[in-house]
Amino acid sequence: MTVRLDTRLSGMAWDGDQPNAPDAETTSCSVGIMAYNEEANIASAINTILPQRLASGRIDELIVVASGCTDRTAEIVAKIAKREPRVRLIVQPRREGKASAINLFIEAARSPVLLMVGADVLVEEGTIEAMVRNFDDPTVGMVGGHAIPVNDETRFLGYAAHLLWRLHDRLAREAPKLGEIVSFRNVVPSLPVDTSVDEISLQALITQLGYRTVYEPKAIVYNRGPGTVRDFVRQRRRIFAGHLRVRKQQGYAASTMSIRRIGRAFRGSGAFSSLRAVLWTTCTIALEATARALGRYDFVRRHSHHVWRPISTTKRYIAEGAIGQLQPSVLVFHIVNFHRQQLEFGMRASKQMAGRVLQYIRLSLGPNSQVSVQRGGTIIAVIPAPREEAERIAGEIVRGLDDGALDLHDSTDGPTIRLACGIIAFSFAGQAAAGSVQAAGLAPGDFGTGLDRRLDEALSEAV
Repeated sequence: MTVRLDTRLSGMAWDGDQPNAPDAETTSCSVGIMAYNEEANIASAINTILPQRLASGRIDELIVVASGCTDRTAEIVAKIAKREPRVRLIVQPRREGKASAINLFIEAARSPVLLMVGADVLVEEGTIEAMVRNFDDPTVGMVGGHAIPVNDETRFLGYAAHLLWRLHDRLAREAPKLGEIVSFRNVVPSLPVDTSVDEISLQALITQLGYRTVYEPKAIVYNRGPGTVRDFVRQRRRIFAGHLRVRKQQGYAASTMSIRRIGRAFRGSGAFSSLRAVLWTTCTIALEATARALGRYDFVRRHSHHVWRPISTTKRYIAEGAIGQLQPSVLVFHIVNFHRQQLEFGMRASKQMAGRVLQYIRLSLGPNSQVSVQRGGTIIAVIPAPREEAERIAGEIVRGLDDGALDLHDSTDGPTIRLACGIIAFSFAGQAAAGSVQAAGLAPGDFGTGLDRRLDEALSEAV
């Protein structure tokens, strides 16, 4: 593991240019996130999309449709939208199903290519570029990405989630079956509002217009599979019932409806590579068969799943599991006397002043980051983001405070106060264990003398 320490000081070293500079020859796209009570994940979802650099396109706008939310989802998005002009918020007062929210997004989007991604997934760097470049081919109408679950594969349900998505990947390479993140040409006016499998309904419409669909395995997103057997069956039941409805109403069958294709996908998948794998694969097949039987029952009884109850175990803080795949960073904020360019505040005064900005930083980062005040008034934030994204986030926070989001003038001593921000970005030589973040042997919750020394070096450079 290597550690890079860079410093950025407000007003001196921050480049505020957008990562996607307009280019007349590139394809512009509108990104849509349909969200229902996603306060735990929405900030992470947005923050993994906006910094992405596109060589063959640009992100014109990111539209979040908050559909009947009763938590802080809309508040968090509105906060981000105030400092990021590309972010737009649409509030749907009543939850009417995901397809209804998608139709609001399609109606509002202005770009020739639309991209939809769930609020409970994280988008890897380069994913949007990998998808958008496929539209250089005029015959391509829709592109889907490669989902990787963050569940612990050493547990049964984690194994089941990984097995299903591994099979999905192998099958989609043969016959595209798109989901989790999709992009498509803006040629579809709306989706059937009663569909519970929006990606397949959209795939049917795009195909019927004469376009090709493409699976892009390099476009990676991280999701979380169900955490209980009950949730697993509920989710798979809804999906299969939705596929049956699309096949009947739209005349389109997803490739996962073919038992023969599924059988071929098993070959070389590692599903029977060990005794444990044989046992867990057999149990997964049994659960899938049960879910499909229940889904067929729902279809026969004409039970609609288009407004479904969310699977709570898939809505846990997604970055918690993805941190082994994503590059985490540590933001180190410290209050400085900007005029004298010295850290002159005493321990108590610095900590009191740091407390005044702590709430602002927490709100800016969202509930998915670990934020705390350390000794000397230093504010530490651990976020699941690579270096470039961490720089952007830190710059927005520092600029926001400079613009008067909070009064940082000390009433007793009088000097103007600014924030210095050091960034420690981690890069992994190999894949880290899920949930582990260390720098030179230090965990993020254990900021000892080694980190203090690096902070001192960073702050001395900053001031």
